[in-house]
Amino acid sequence: MKNFSYENVKLEPCYLYGKQELNRNVTINAVYDRFYDTGRIGAFDFSYKEGDPKKPHIFWDSDVAKWMEGAAYILKHHSSPELEEKVDALVEKIKKNQGADGYFNIYFTVVEPEARFTDRDKHELYCAGHLIEAAVAYASVTGKTDFLECMENYADYIYKVFAEEKNAAFYTPGHEEIELALIYMYRYTGKVKYLNLAKYFIDTRGTVDEKFRDEQFQTHLPVREQTEALGHSVRAMYLYTGMAMLAKETNDEALLNACKVLWDDVTTKKMYVTGGIGSSNIGESFTTGYDLSNDHAYTETCAGIGLVFFAKAMLELENNAKYANVMERVLYNGVLSGISLDGRSFFYENPLEINLFEHFSCRCGTRKFPITQRVECFDCSCCPPNLNRLLPSLGSYIYGFDNDTVFVNQFIASSLDDRALKAKISTAYPIDGNVKINVEGASKVAVRIPFWCESFNINKPYVIENGYAIVDAKGEITVDFEMTPKAVWADPRIIKDAGKICIMRGPVVYCAEGIDNGENLHRFTVPSGFEYVEKNNELFGIPELEIEAYEKMTYEGELYSSHPPIKQKTVLKLIPYNCFANRGESDMLVWFVEEQR
Repeated sequence: MKNFSYENVKLEPCYLYGKQELNRNVTINAVYDRFYDTGRIGAFDFSYKEGDPKKPHIFWDSDVAKWMEGAAYILKHHSSPELEEKVDALVEKIKKNQGADGYFNIYFTVVEPEARFTDRDKHELYCAGHLIEAAVAYASVTGKTDFLECMENYADYIYKVFAEEKNAAFYTPGHEEIELALIYMYRYTGKVKYLNLAKYFIDTRGTVDEKFRDEQFQTHLPVREQTEALGHSVRAMYLYTGMAMLAKETNDEALLNACKVLWDDVTTKKMYVTGGIGSSNIGESFTTGYDLSNDHAYTETCAGIGLVFFAKAMLELENNAKYANVMERVLYNGVLSGISLDGRSFFYENPLEINLFEHFSCRCGTRKFPITQRVECFDCSCCPPNLNRLLPSLGSYIYGFDNDTVFVNQFIASSLDDRALKAKISTAYPIDGNVKINVEGASKVAVRIPFWCESFNINKPYVIENGYAIVDAKGEITVDFEMTPKAVWADPRIIKDAGKICIMRGPVVYCAEGIDNGENLHRFTVPSGFEYVEKNNELFGIPELEIEAYEKMTYEGELYSSHPPIKQKTVLKLIPYNCFANRGESDMLVWFVEEQR
């Protein structure tokens, strides 16, 4: 299907609109300020000398480029001379400091100029990719082409070095990203050279010199032969997204089939209930199927965002709601958990359990736990600007079109205006399940039936195709998704979740925090048929479960006993998982022991 761009879609007041506005009013400036403080912005002056403070890092170009891309998306629907001025100032620095041959990289110009294109794991092509994406976005929004011209010159130089002369010390990027960026540049400029370069990098991957064959870099096999998601999870997501985009542009059936196999491996064996992926801190990587620890979950925010990108690219290849379902799961849970409610601090890792006792007892360093409180900037601060660019572009994930049918992929209050085709969604989703849809210029509407939904009503006759309810487009379409909180079980092969349940309401995963429920959240046992009272507070709608908890041993002073501990009736207060760690340091738990009745 064709996905409509954020340029044609404006969000209207709803839950995700609030997140988008938070990004526009707070986060985009907060990230810029921290990048200024840490030297990332100043590094574009190319004035660093050995011994100076704030030595540029190999990925600083990419951090700032993602921020620039996010700023461009904001400027499409909201004029901001101050924001545009900041981007223009950076563009001027890029123009001034770009090499005569087109090369642009801060670190390898001012720190190691002799080492250009000698180390595949030092992010040169990754940085180039993010600069290219930012340049395309800025040209598309503002009409200013100088940034784009700089990046075209750089891409032309990369084509010369890698595809023509082949005189770099490596063949393909260490950290994938440039592949999909080049396809975006091709789509915007129409210059086939950039599509060919993307194809060269993708087709060459895993086919050359064996010293570069490595699962961590997804170079263990040619891409069309890869059947399992392996290695660094963000790199994998960017590669698979580029593969899917290339398959669409070239009608490559083998590449499409590889994408489908890899998609299934990720989403049926290696994805958390929150949509988070990449379970291990060792190499920020995928491990084996069903290895989904909760307290050690790495689940990098960028990996979740990458999964959103992969889902969108797969939707463009196949009208199947399973891709939009995963997009929804990770967006409302594993991505939004990466940003604080005030929009100023971030998680790199997104665990599904925090046990402060374990954190304090393992200070010897033999076990690594994710941090328990968000921070404003990381040494490797890729996630904050990635959120900067995802949130203002949410309009790109809502509507699709194919064969005179408008597809509603996400239930976000918004309006689409694409010449004769217009659509409008009115909803407070996911606070409630009531959705109104109006479409002009199409004969049918395909309404996604969410993965979590077991009961719904539509005011028109419909047929189900690939997870969508297909209805006539004439008149208003009203949909009511039943959103009662319910228990969710994990595949028993996920050892850490066997015999446990978690609670979801609509697409939102819930968790408990010690700040509401006291110490030792593991003492709670939750029946699948729990009773609840739903309340609203500043953290969204929250269910309070009326359950039992193990409170103490039968006989005081016993550490072990043949008599079961005493249970007492209590209330378990839940909040959305994406809201955890906003009220101070606290225990947190998603999966609860299931009480058998």
